[in-house]
Amino acid sequence: MYSNQGALRYRTKAAICSAVFIGLGQLYNRQYVKGLLFMMMTQLFFWNYYPIASKGILGLLTLGETPTRIIGGKIVQGDHSIFLLINGLITLVIVLLFLGFYVLNIVDARKNGELRDEGARIPGILDSFKKAKFRHLPYLLLLPAAGFALFVTVIPLVFNVLIAFTNYSAPAHIPDRSLVDWVGLRTFADLFTQEAWRSTFFGITIWNIVWAAASTGTTFFGGLLLAMMVNHPGIRFKRFWRTVFILPWAVPQFIAILTFRVLLNGSFGPINDMLAKLGISPVPWLSDPMMAKLSILLVNLWFSTPFLMALMSGVLTTLPRDLYEAAEVDGASGRHKFFGITLPLVLTATAPILIMQFAFNFNNFNLIYLLTDGQPNNPDYYYAGSTDILISWIFKMTLNQSQFNMASAVSILMFLFIAAFSIWNYRRMKSIREEDLV
Repeated sequence: MYSNQGALRYRTKAAICSAVFIGLGQLYNRQYVKGLLFMMMTQLFFWNYYPIASKGILGLLTLGETPTRIIGGKIVQGDHSIFLLINGLITLVIVLLFLGFYVLNIVDARKNGELRDEGARIPGILDSFKKAKFRHLPYLLLLPAAGFALFVTVIPLVFNVLIAFTNYSAPAHIPDRSLVDWVGLRTFADLFTQEAWRSTFFGITIWNIVWAAASTGTTFFGGLLLAMMVNHPGIRFKRFWRTVFILPWAVPQFIAILTFRVLLNGSFGPINDMLAKLGISPVPWLSDPMMAKLSILLVNLWFSTPFLMALMSGVLTTLPRDLYEAAEVDGASGRHKFFGITLPLVLTATAPILIMQFAFNFNNFNLIYLLTDGQPNNPDYYYAGSTDILISWIFKMTLNQSQFNMASAVSILMFLFIAAFSIWNYRRMKSIREEDLV
């Protein structure tokens, strides 16, 4: 065994060598094959990718310096800011991965230096492969999936966030006719200080929250009511009723929404035509702002109640019967049993589903877009209609108006709200608290 001073010498020198030059610490530890492999990989990466990396990072910082111009009747291609942003982001990720490899190289050299300090045998290249095969095999198998998720999920999300800090919008900043610049928090400031943006954002946000809460609440109690009715001991032909009530869930939603759009049409819809034959004035189902919102809630109730009914049916069968028997002995009425036993137990069992339902309804683009397209118009809103929710407003800002930076800012705020709401509710759920105590 070495002294403490000597023990520090090998591990420290190996770490310093690898910090100075990748692979040098492995050579110092007499791992010649591994050290040469590390050096070769570093040289190939550095000398081949360094020009691309420097250009990519520069483009990410500047977002271009020369716009496309017309000189002498010819188009001279300039910088495309969005392409530079994407390429720079990918370059930054690759550079960070390389830095991670650099850190692992130092850790590996120091770890093997400690083995030398203790007088143990330094593993060779074959030993390293065997160790990686048996000990680190799960991580190796996860690498392709992790890389795929990194470049398909993480990078696009980061790109969407970065767009909010630029002035990427029509008509003045659309590549490659003009350059896009970094503007910091100006987009968020405009969203809350400019009257047109502020009134639209808060108006749509309030309706979005009301819509998500009302749609979740109505489908929850609708599903619970149907489940209690179907499971009542006095009801016959239970399978028939379950099949009938589950049919709306089996119909493809896309087709059903378009069918409802025709049925609720104010001019030639079958529902208003039937009301006219009965001597009742036509109802502006989709043309009046309040009626359009009510119509969306009713259509969503028709869609979503079957799923909640099936879920509640399973939950109701698991409720302990002895609680109801004890309540009957105490003289509790049906209302007391429902609010004192059934509802609390069902809420405890379905709380995670309700949170997921709220998040889904908060971003339920299909129903809003296909049924009303955000209509009717609202003169006080900027690029939005009376029934638009945040996600459909974002769609219109990007696809129709090219307000990419503002759409990105709104999507970030949406994510923060949904994440905070979900985390707060999950932490407060009784089932989660009981699980943490186990």
